[in-house]
Amino acid sequence: MSAPRDQHFLVDPGAIDRIASLLPVAGRVVLEVGPGKGALTRALLDRGAEVVAVELDLHLCSELASTFSAEIASGQLHLIPGDATRVPLPPFELVVSNLPYSISSPLTFRLLEIGFSEAVLMYQYEFARRMLAVPGLPECGRLSVMVQTYAEVTRCFDLPPHCFSPKPQVHSTVVRLRPRDPPHPIADRKHYADVVRVLFSHRRKTVKNGLRSARGIFGREEVDRMLTQLPEEILAARPERLTLADFAAIAGIGHEPR
Repeated sequence: MSAPRDQHFLVDPGAIDRIASLLPVAGRVVLEVGPGKGALTRALLDRGAEVVAVELDLHLCSELASTFSAEIASGQLHLIPGDATRVPLPPFELVVSNLPYSISSPLTFRLLEIGFSEAVLMYQYEFARRMLAVPGLPECGRLSVMVQTYAEVTRCFDLPPHCFSPKPQVHSTVVRLRPRDPPHPIADRKHYADVVRVLFSHRRKTVKNGLRSARGIFGREEVDRMLTQLPEEILAARPERLTLADFAAIAGIGHEPR
């Protein structure tokens, strides 16, 4: 195993303090992905959190085990070597992490699938901007629709490159996620995700033409049912113009029993 090349360690004391203070962590189990050299880990532990830290780099794991030997022995820190997008995770309540850029998307979706109370996550600025885009506006994409279907998303603050070592080429953004029930009924989460993925893979096409291109995925009968039952204003729109209610309506028709 080796660490992602795009992992940049948070070193600015003020930024570390701000992130660690965004959620009340005392006495709660906090998942930290990519602890690196342990700066944020230390801040969480000092605030009374029980930390589950998942680190891919075995060399960093060894350093962390030495630095936090007392906390590991007391059970306040649980160090797990491995890929956080795949490794089994113990129960946790909160997530506070400076995420390696390369796993931002798969890890976010995994966390939403597992479930948690709240999360404070740092992303590349552009990734966070896309996540925060309002469904129904041109900047909207698959990421914003999927995340905002299952969570309230709040931008906390941005951090410049000099807060990290090595310095990244771009700014970063700290985001707060609070899981919620979907605002519109979804009978099958996988089917809903497939509908969103298919439509945004043809984002320059109207919904009608995007669905026609997906007969090999959903089946001719299912697609024909959607084309027949959906209102023309949805069929004539492009995916980025759809609201969360529209996506739920499309997936709901497609999921009706034959």
